[in-house]
This record gives sequence, structure tokens and C-alpha cells, in this order.
Amino acid sequence: MQRRTLLAGSSAVLAAAPFARLRAAEKTKIVWWHAMTASLADEVNRLATLFNQTQDAIEVQPIYKGGYGDTLTATIAASRAGQAPHLVQVFEVGTGTMLAAGKAVKQIWELSKETGVALDPKGYIPAVRGYYSLTDGRMASMPFNSSTAVMWYNKDAFRKAGLDADKPPATWPEVVAAAQAIKTKDAAEIPMTTSWPTWIQLEEYSALHNIPFASKEDGFAGLDTQLEITSKAHVKQVQRLLDMAKDGTFRYAGRDNAPDPLLLSGQAAIAFNSSGMRGALAKSAKYDWGVAYLPYDPEIIKTPLNSIIGGASLWAMTAPNRTAAEYKGVAQFLAFLGQPENDAAWHQATGYVPVTLAGFELSQKQGFYDKNPGADLPVRQLARGQVTANSKGLRLGRLPEIRNIIQEELEKALQGGQSAQQAMEVATTRGDKVLREFQKSVRA
Repeated sequence: MQRRTLLAGSSAVLAAAPFARLRAAEKTKIVWWHAMTASLADEVNRLATLFNQTQDAIEVQPIYKGGYGDTLTATIAASRAGQAPHLVQVFEVGTGTMLAAGKAVKQIWELSKETGVALDPKGYIPAVRGYYSLTDGRMASMPFNSSTAVMWYNKDAFRKAGLDADKPPATWPEVVAAAQAIKTKDAAEIPMTTSWPTWIQLEEYSALHNIPFASKEDGFAGLDTQLEITSKAHVKQVQRLLDMAKDGTFRYAGRDNAPDPLLLSGQAAIAFNSSGMRGALAKSAKYDWGVAYLPYDPEIIKTPLNSIIGGASLWAMTAPNRTAAEYKGVAQFLAFLGQPENDAAWHQATGYVPVTLAGFELSQKQGFYDKNPGADLPVRQLARGQVTANSKGLRLGRLPEIRNIIQEELEKALQGGQSAQQAMEVATTRGDKVLREFQKSVRA
């Protein structure tokens, strides 16, 4: 009798095992395509793992799909084939393209409404949420790894040049003077350089000085937008770079992030770059470095406005036969990322800015900024002043292509092939053609 009972019990366990495996297999899978590498990818995986451990119903699966451009291209192809991931990380300049994707995406406000999961835009830093929102304030995508441009500088080189290492230049005339002093004293191999030339020296410059980069509120108010970079202010900024290149105080070192090594190595005394470089500097820089606000031109504006964001946001994608449970799983994961402790941890580990007000406040409370002076500067720069139609960001279709056009014309000017005025005029003509093609494709 006892033997039969044991056998019966054993059979019950054996019979239950397949059902246990079935329940485990019944987890709702959420595929997340991203573009993060190295330590950033580690943090992406950590967040997904942490979320997966908080509940039993959903499993987020992060998958690296290449750089930002590759990830966007792969997403478009997968969407057309009806196999889009549930969630995809898209860089900020892809926002216009994603908004034009129609029903291929499920915007955040729609996702929240349909699933009942609260995703409140008011909890996000205004300059961050504004970039990814519709004109009425509804969020289209979820802010994730947001950065802004800042001015990094080599304090050792400043001291060698006889400059105050604790008082970095605040205006462009002061930057020019500092670069000249560094060159005169041979305090650094390169007095000044810039990564992401178009983003930092024209797009950010426009926002800080409250001047339009393009018409129609930089594209937010309509697809029939045109570039406005032939203004006196833009031409003046380009001419300043040409003059500095000519006298040896500025070195153009390539497009996008090609000049990054000059910052990390300390070869450049002044290097304009993303605030997201903090993590890499903290780990690898062998010199005393500092961070400062982007400089402004006092002849154009007395008090600069907020800078605009870089980085990327997360877009919820649609696909045939995608279930309500899958959409709810996406919403719950996004809500998890927005929790103060998760936002603060991501910010502190990566150097990206906290995207929520609560994440910033928690980092303050935890003493992170006391231990890491200057780490809060990008947030303060983003929150400076009132966001205007000229400082909330850009909403231009095919913006990566337009950036390349501008850089091509800037390079031609740096090589002596045209003036600053001509460079901006040609870039505008070529860029506007791209905008018209994009407008036509959307309406078609």
C-alpha cells in the first residue's frame, strides 16, 4: 500500500513536470532590439534581467542589432516583412522617420491608453520629453538613453597654458582666446576639436541661441519645412570654425564620433562631445578633465537657452497577430525603466542623463553629484530657461542624410573650396531637396 502511494506520488510529480515547463514557456516574450555595445550593452542586459526577475509573466530579450543606423534599417525591413520586434531603440534623428511610419508603430500614448499602464509624460524632463512628443504633448516614444552636448576640457592643459582650470570659458570669444593661449604655450597638441560637428556646432548652437535650424518650428509644425542655416548667426559660427582651423586652434577630425579618441587621450584641450562620454572618461582618461556648459555668443543672446538632446528613445512596434498581452508587457517594461531607482542607476552607470525628474532627484539624494562633480551639469543645461519652438529639438525626416550633406559642405569649406556662406547655401539647397522627397514619400 505504501509502495503504491509512493509510486502514485512519483507519477504525480512526473506528470506535473511537463505542465511546469509549459507554464515557464507561456511567459510573454518581448524582443528588444538595441544598439548598445560594451559596458552599455551590459547595462541594457542588467535592466532586462532585473525586470525579468521582478515578475513571472514577461521575459524581455535584448538583442544587439548593430549601430543606430543599422538598427533602424533592420527595423524598417522587419516591419515591412511583418516581423518587427516588440521594442526598438532608435536614435533621436530617426524620430521624424518613425513618426511617418504610421501604424507600424504604436505610440506611447496609444500604448498606455490601450493597456491601462500609466506612462505619464509629466514625469520626464521637459527638454527630453518634448523631443519625442507630438505638438499636443502626447509622447510618441519613450525616452531612454538621452544625452546632450557639453564642452569637455583638459585641466592639465589649461594650467600649462596659464588658464584657470576651475573657470572654463563660457562664451565663444572666451573659447577662442583660451584656444589661442593653449596654442601659444604649446599646452596641448590640439587646442580645440569637436565630435558630431553638425549636431553640436549647428543644431545645439541654434537651440542655445533661440534661432531656428529649420522653419515650421524645426519641423514640429509640418512636413513642409525648410532649412534656415543661411542666417547670419549660422554663417558666423561656421566662419569662426574656419578661422580657427586656419590659425591652428581648431582641428577638424572627422564626422560623428570619429574625434572621440582625441578627447579620451587628452590630446585635445577643448573637445565638444556628448555628455554620455563621462563613463568612458572616468574609466580610461589619464589626465585631469572637466566639463562645462556649451559656450554661447553674447552678441546673439545674453542668456542661453536649454540645449537639446542626443541619444535614443524606445519605440513600440506593431506586427500581425501581436497580442494584447504582448503590448501590455511592453508597456510594463517601459514603466519599469521609468521608475526612479532604475532611471538613476542607468544614469549613474552610463553617463547618460536621467530622463525623469524623479531619477534626477534620487541621484541628488544619493549624493551622486557630490561624489561626481559636474555630473549634473548636462541635466541643468537641458533644464535651463523655457523651452521654445527653437529649442525643443528637430523633427526632420531623413535627418541623418541631411547631417551628412552639411558635413560634406563644411569639409569642402575647411579645405578652402568655398566660403562659409556658400557652404550653408549649398547645404540648404541639397537638404531642402531631401526634405521635399521625404514629404512626398509620406503623403504617397
